Amino acid sequence: MLLAVITISDRCSRGQMTDTAGPAVAALLKREWPQAEIVRRLLTDDESAIVAALEEFTRQDAALILTVGGTGLGPRDVTPEATRRVIDREAPGLAEATRARSAQRNPYAWLSRGRAGLRGTTLIVNLPGSKRGAEESFEAIAPLLRHGLEVAAGAQSHP
Repeated sequence: MLLAVITISDRCSRGQMTDTAGPAVAALLKREWPQAEIVRRLLTDDESAIVAALEEFTRQDAALILTVGGTGLGPRDVTPEATRRVIDREAPGLAEATRARSAQRNPYAWLSRGRAGLRGTTLIVNLPGSKRGAEESFEAIAPLLRHGLEVAAGAQSHP
């Protein structure tokens, strides 16, 4: 199974900051799916580049793509727009769950514009860019992801 983590940050991609959120999310994925191949990418806040990476990983049949960053209200935060361009069907409950969990500790989490949805059988979920926000968001949806990926891949069983 192929899983992808894409960090979207101008500062990290320019070397002005170290990406801590992407590696943290990749480690959480490895804990949940120890046998999976996990690939990481670091991009600037460029909508076309994000779209291209999402499309590339879906062509490679990634089961799950987690983006980290670019979900805020800033003028360069375009991850949700890129995701909307790529997905075929939305899965809004996942994005709502990430906001609800993070907002328990940080009320600014309600300002996140992250999205979630499917392109074919690939599930794409936007996570916030801070390490803590990304980890909390992942933890909020981790119990849902395994079942969600199975159903997206064509499994017909429901709990």
